[in-house]
Amino acid sequence: MEKKPYYITTAIAYTSGKPHIGNTYEIVLADSIARFKRLEGYDVRFQTGTDEHGQKIELKAEEAGITPQQFVDQVSGEIKRIWDLMNTSYDKFIRTTDKDHEKQVQKIFKKLYDKGDIYKGHYEGMYCTPCESFFTQSQLVDGKCPDCGREVQPAKEEAYFFKMSKYADRLIQYIEEHPEFIQPESRKNEMMNNFLKAGLQDLCVSRTSFRWGIPVDFDPKHVVYVWIDALTNYITGLGYDCEGNNDAMFEKYWPADLHLIGKDILRFHTIYWPIMLMALDLPLPKQVFGHPWLLQGDGKMSKSKGNVIYADDMADLFGVDAVRYFVLHEMPFENDGVITWELLVERLNSELANTLGNLVNRTISMSNKYFDGVVKNSGVEQEVDADLKAVVTQTIGKVREKMDKLRVADAMTEIFNLFKRCNKYIDETMPWALAKKEEDKPRLETVLYNLVESIAIGACLLEPFMPETSERILTQIHAEKRSFDELDKFGKYVSGTKVTDKPEILFARLDMEETMAKVEEIQKKQKGEPEVKYPEVEIKEEISIDDFDKVQIRVGEILHCEPVKKSKKLLVSQIRIGEEVRQIVSGIAQYYKPEEMVGKKVAVITNLKPVKLCGVESQGMILAAGDDDGNLSVLTLDRDMIAGSEIC
Repeated sequence: MEKKPYYITTAIAYTSGKPHIGNTYEIVLADSIARFKRLEGYDVRFQTGTDEHGQKIELKAEEAGITPQQFVDQVSGEIKRIWDLMNTSYDKFIRTTDKDHEKQVQKIFKKLYDKGDIYKGHYEGMYCTPCESFFTQSQLVDGKCPDCGREVQPAKEEAYFFKMSKYADRLIQYIEEHPEFIQPESRKNEMMNNFLKAGLQDLCVSRTSFRWGIPVDFDPKHVVYVWIDALTNYITGLGYDCEGNNDAMFEKYWPADLHLIGKDILRFHTIYWPIMLMALDLPLPKQVFGHPWLLQGDGKMSKSKGNVIYADDMADLFGVDAVRYFVLHEMPFENDGVITWELLVERLNSELANTLGNLVNRTISMSNKYFDGVVKNSGVEQEVDADLKAVVTQTIGKVREKMDKLRVADAMTEIFNLFKRCNKYIDETMPWALAKKEEDKPRLETVLYNLVESIAIGACLLEPFMPETSERILTQIHAEKRSFDELDKFGKYVSGTKVTDKPEILFARLDMEETMAKVEEIQKKQKGEPEVKYPEVEIKEEISIDDFDKVQIRVGEILHCEPVKKSKKLLVSQIRIGEEVRQIVSGIAQYYKPEEMVGKKVAVITNLKPVKLCGVESQGMILAAGDDDGNLSVLTLDRDMIAGSEIC
């Protein structure tokens, strides 16, 4: 039987810089949905990519002293690296600088112009460079951009415009007839009341004030503005051709089943994009979901604050699947989610290390301890088993219901409820007590079988959300990955299978203090503070207090200092130590000028045997600290002590 196609996309990431965890959340969310649809048996096409044109890119490239193409190549490569790091299973990574995409954008622009939906005019208004948007004075909020809150500048230029108003009534009717088109419901109301029913203005779709964009081929001084360039990636990535020579992939997968985007770009995807599709006589996507934002605990993420959280830093500290768990499970359906390093540690320790990791580890350990790892179903059932089986077999239906509504966090909660029920089952059945009596061994076998089977089903359900963890669990218990239709059937685990004899720790508990110390180093890097590189020092053997007491260290005041004539490295100082003045030679000429030393109160070892250095007698040693980078500092006192005072 041929699989039903399912096409899911993310918004394409803008190549202005490295994406933080809030940006990364979207690709992980889309991946979990795509993986779940594959588990259900769909033929999934999953597309993501990068948006690479515009004035902002042109300016950033100029600041970096490289070409715009070089700039976007670097940033797009970094975005793709992070998407891959997070184990996302996309089928297509499109770039808007791809030549086939650029060619189709030019053809689409010309088709809409020939049709009369695009016309030339002039634009005058307030322009926000970061958002690449024009606004009227009435649209500004406190004189600033209504979308990002940044400063705007007056701008006027010749431009092409798209006749949005021509299709507004048709779009309103479509949204009213398809209540599932915009999700969540609150987003739909916002688009309808604040934009569509308030009246649509024609949309600026070309620019002449910068060059980094796709040229309008019939009017080369214009470049295609972001909307037609970026939004059409969803069809050009499938092989759409506006002259009718579409790739078979386009015919198979369009219209998209789901556009997954951030709530801040909902207007572009639920108003501009559908109207473009109407003008091209193409069917509209089935659903656009505007997900909320993932915010830092103390407000908006900022590099200057040092509070930006990046996926690769998180993965280094916690592992990829722990990061996936957090961003998927902690994100509400409609409201913004909050992320803090402390919360990450807390969740890893409680949910991942304890609820899941400890369950798997002790189940395998008990199987090895009591039955040499062989898991056998002896069929000695009790009433408590029926309740466990009911929870486990009903979980798949609950998860599917949540995923159909895109409530991914709720779906994960159902899976972890299964694992929590397993932990409760251990407390109820007390395998350690059953192991004490030989006649209870068949019952113990059944208990352990029920646990392993429950874990196997839970691990299969976990795969869309935490794929590596799912595989590691199934590998340890030697269970096969099951099809979706088998996950509500208890007892598929083959009786007599032997689990691994060395269970691995899925998630190690983290010490909060140690982890936050590592976080502090990460934040210092973000603020531009140099990473502390501690010197490598040869460790000497331990000494007793009696050994140390043999060394006498006193405060010395430098009265006079000059270079040693026969050396470039040595300075000779006259140093007052109590009532006497000593002459000490030090190898510090590379670090201090003689006049810099005069007046310093330094730590001096006074009971060293005198030696001659380059013919000059030295009657002690000034203490100094040196590091691996060749820096040196003499040890001085932070308070004014009398010369000759003993240092102890």
